[in-house]
Amino acid sequence: MDKLYIIKIGGNIIDDEARLKNFLEDFANLPGKKILVHGGGKLATRMAEELGIEQQMVDGRRITDAATLRIVTMVYAGYINKNIVARLQANNCNAMGLCGADGDIILAHKRSHPVIDYGFVGDVDAINSKLIQTLLESNVSLVFAPLTHDQQGLLLNTNADTIAQELARGMSSQYEVSLIYSFEKAGVLLDANDDNTVIPIITPDYYKELKNQQKIFAGMIPKLDNAFNALKSGVKTVIIGRAEELTRLVSGSSGTRIQT
Repeated sequence: MDKLYIIKIGGNIIDDEARLKNFLEDFANLPGKKILVHGGGKLATRMAEELGIEQQMVDGRRITDAATLRIVTMVYAGYINKNIVARLQANNCNAMGLCGADGDIILAHKRSHPVIDYGFVGDVDAINSKLIQTLLESNVSLVFAPLTHDQQGLLLNTNADTIAQELARGMSSQYEVSLIYSFEKAGVLLDANDDNTVIPIITPDYYKELKNQQKIFAGMIPKLDNAFNALKSGVKTVIIGRAEELTRLVSGSSGTRIQT
């Protein structure tokens, strides 16, 4: 079974010109089949401010009203996605930029919540694994913007970590999938401000212990929940770590490995 790397790049790296350049060079040089899922960075928030569109966040998640949906579509699926694709082409990596509506590739539904109206936010229902496989087998590296659709003409803003996990789960029957969450930190840290406190391995029992002792900072919990869900669904490995160390993350010699 061929290997497939599904790599999510965090927004803080996208906002940093030099770090993004280095990361994309490393990604382009990775051998074999690969998918990149990117977040949005701060550009959408800056554009909303310039246009006078107030942004609402609940527990770190963006409330996506109609005006905000237009902005994130332009920024995520437009400028950021195509900028990444163009840079990968410059590094001899034949890439194709996609969002969930392209080729009916990620189907989702509008989130329903008993208390909070998240607006045009999507939760993933299915991915078109056959089309993804066809593209990968044509030696095309895929770059996904964090947008999905509902097959009724509605685009939906969707968490990039979740998209990466759903892609990994959906492709795990065709490939030996490694899911890598790369961002500005060295891995999962015992002290969020000290990169020397990387936890090398987290098992379900240890994760429960860390949460009970409140030693996992809040922003990492959804990422770890996604990681364990992916492993339960056939994904081979999940690693969380620093984007600048992508080659070492792929080899398993850096970051935090999540295992069952």
